[in-house]
Amino acid sequence: MTAEKTATMDLPPEYISAANDLRSDTFTTPTEAMIKAALNASVGDAVYGEDVDTARLEQTVARLAGKEAGLFCVSGTMSNQIALRTHLYQPPYSILCDYRAHVYTHEAAGLAILSQAMVVPVIPSNGNYLTLEDIKSHYVPDDGDIHGAPTKVLSLENTLHGIVYPLEELVRIKAWCMENGMKLHCDGARIWNAVAETKVPLKQFGELFDSISICLSKSMGAPIGSILVGNAKFIRKANHFRKQQGGGIRQSGMISRMALVNVDGDWKTDLLRSHALAHDLAAFCKVKGIPLESPADTNFVFIDLRAAKMNPDVLVKKGLKYNVKLMGGRISFHYQVSDESLANVKQALLEAFEYAKEHPFDQNGPTQIYRSESTEIDVHGNAIQDIKGYKY
Repeated sequence: MTAEKTATMDLPPEYISAANDLRSDTFTTPTEAMIKAALNASVGDAVYGEDVDTARLEQTVARLAGKEAGLFCVSGTMSNQIALRTHLYQPPYSILCDYRAHVYTHEAAGLAILSQAMVVPVIPSNGNYLTLEDIKSHYVPDDGDIHGAPTKVLSLENTLHGIVYPLEELVRIKAWCMENGMKLHCDGARIWNAVAETKVPLKQFGELFDSISICLSKSMGAPIGSILVGNAKFIRKANHFRKQQGGGIRQSGMISRMALVNVDGDWKTDLLRSHALAHDLAAFCKVKGIPLESPADTNFVFIDLRAAKMNPDVLVKKGLKYNVKLMGGRISFHYQVSDESLANVKQALLEAFEYAKEHPFDQNGPTQIYRSESTEIDVHGNAIQDIKGYKY
């Protein structure tokens, strides 16, 4: 890890280092360059469209995506929710998405509450990504049948579970959506990763989607925010819903300027390094017989906990033993993760796998990605209590 990639504020290391944090690619910490940039940021009122750095960030990302306009949002959840709400007009209507989609599973029922939309979650027939055939088989046409909720928006995620959506499949889906008058939204929380891995320009993805939520914190390292991109009319209306949901912040120049440091920088190199770490761990798992849930195309390695009969709480504690922070079977790499942490997570994972052979664990209900109920964490990220009594 280069020195400029690590913040050098006068704080204890545990507050500023993400080198051992593999819970998510959101756990990066601001770099020294970002902090310096914030000190020189514009201080205009972004709600009135008068902040220079916010406008520059919106225009920069929109231009990269080949779109007319962009809108800064405080989170990917907000940008997804206002995008889908903007695409929807007269109810009843439904949104079709992958059953694992963040907009469906991890946005606090936002589609039901904010858009009052029926959601049709679809399990991909190939196990990895939705095909046009999957979509057609669950599509509800607006053909006069008063019993259903016509499908008005298709929401796809790229990447999803670290899997890159094949470009040729997106092209097929886009053509069909145009034929059927359906809007196509992309939750691009990690679309930068897809761009880096495939070398497909962001603009090419932009040509396929009517709107994209492009995250600035996941993998890219900014502390806050996503940019929603689309045509100018769409963004004007999305801004209306952003205000309604309390997302109209004032002096956003500071956080916009911090995001621009990486957007204007060598982010592809940073992302490809995180992919290489994930590929290395996935290869290790293959050699050791540790089953994976999804292909490790980019920066994620998903351990198939059920197939391995592995207790996620044991895995979390093994991580703490080797000074790496884990969160269940989803292992996330970002550009601040160190080579030492890669070696440590291999040890933790192997020990948890061997433990599972002696003490197989049967998971009841869905795997809880975002928490481990057996360990309390103090302000330094250390385990302070073992609720279930497991000793590593």
